[in-house]
Amino acid sequence: MNHFFLLVEPLQTKFINPVRLSHRHSLSATMFEGKLNLPEKACRAFPDRPGSLAAGFDIKADRSGKSDSTFESGEELEILKPNGPGSAPESEDAYVEMMEEHFESRVRRNPKKYGSRLVSVKEVIAADDKRSDLEYELAQKEINLEKLQRIADTGLPDGGGLRATAWKLLLGYLPSCRDLWEKELTENRQKYLKLKEELLLSPSEITRIKDEVSNYNDQNADNDVDGPLRREEISQEDHPLSSGKASVWHQYFQHIEIAEQIGRDLQRTHPDMKFFSGDAAFSRKNREAMRNILLLFAKLNPVIRYVQGMNEVLAPMYYVFSTDPDEQNAENAEADSFSCFVRLLSDSVDHFCQQLDNSSGGILSTLSHLAELLKANDEELWRHLEYTNEIKPQFYAFRWITLLLTQEFNLQPILRIWDTLLSNPFGIQDMLLRVCCAMLLCMKSRLLSGDFVANLQLLQHYPDVNIEHLLQVARDLSPDTSSYSLSP
Repeated sequence: MNHFFLLVEPLQTKFINPVRLSHRHSLSATMFEGKLNLPEKACRAFPDRPGSLAAGFDIKADRSGKSDSTFESGEELEILKPNGPGSAPESEDAYVEMMEEHFESRVRRNPKKYGSRLVSVKEVIAADDKRSDLEYELAQKEINLEKLQRIADTGLPDGGGLRATAWKLLLGYLPSCRDLWEKELTENRQKYLKLKEELLLSPSEITRIKDEVSNYNDQNADNDVDGPLRREEISQEDHPLSSGKASVWHQYFQHIEIAEQIGRDLQRTHPDMKFFSGDAAFSRKNREAMRNILLLFAKLNPVIRYVQGMNEVLAPMYYVFSTDPDEQNAENAEADSFSCFVRLLSDSVDHFCQQLDNSSGGILSTLSHLAELLKANDEELWRHLEYTNEIKPQFYAFRWITLLLTQEFNLQPILRIWDTLLSNPFGIQDMLLRVCCAMLLCMKSRLLSGDFVANLQLLQHYPDVNIEHLLQVARDLSPDTSSYSLSP
């Protein structure tokens, strides 16, 4: 006799379809031991049995296989009995239809408990299948990047560090061969620490370290007693009052100004999130790590340095990496974020350099591509904005493109959009322009009826939209856009 249970919690629905239960659903933490090197917390993402995926149904089991089923207090589980109205159908479609009708009836009976948004059983099953597919791919010895791109394009699941690992792979920070991950991570993290020691220390600290090394060597050589520095050892470039451009102190004071600007911008980064703002110790720690990354980037790129808004581009990446449940990865989020931040901007770094605005890879050329893309897909809307309103892409899309949409949406929607941007096989900029064009198309009716002031305000303060619909519109744009060479 088969009994089927369904326990649903508001907006956190977890459900397992027995008909579709496959080997992927039965992946357990023990199967991944020695392959993923997951810590205890991360192992929870791989349930030992289907029941542990149901919200409110926690099966506690030890290695001997004994289990202790506990239910949260609240609504009693309903039993769908066979040989009656609730009997389990044989086909999968009929089963899903029955479960959806059952869930909808419960929501109608108790709307306060379940909220206004109805999550269908099909959505829950699809989300569970996606997580299983991603876990399976990331467990392979050789990662299939094409499959990973296809999965990421539909949205990566939150939790379990899956998005952090996927983003590192998509950006090329991690190699496709899992056996090389540890070696690559160790080398890159050590390189970052060395860069910090060389470029983020003040000249006085560098001089002190050099003196300590020199004095130690002198003592070992002839047991001389430490004394004051000889005047000839202090060059003009090393003097704190030197104003020469080659002076290390002059450069240091210039970077102090940049560091202060970065600090002010970081205070305004997602002010509604305690992760970034506030006086808590972990908030200050996160801002300090982001300050180091941005200041180091500025020193390594003297032509571009730091541009306001880079803090917004860094924020999603640092947030994803530092919230990885793998403790070692979280501790090294600063180093990993720096390397991935450099890779992310490599596709659009010319957008931040004013001297290159008119070049083929400059921001003006990219904005022109956006206008061509809109014209190819909706000439009516293009003409209205271009000639009737006289609203140029520079007025609204400059920020969209340079900051990768980070100031147009909240953090969670940005994470979803970036899943698609990073997974695009033709490059980030290609999909970014498509999303920007889709943002215009999704507001077509309002834009066609609006004047210059109303439309400019609309585009500079983009409203909340269905992100999945927006991304689908971006994917469905005219395929002829390849002739515009969207990717630099």
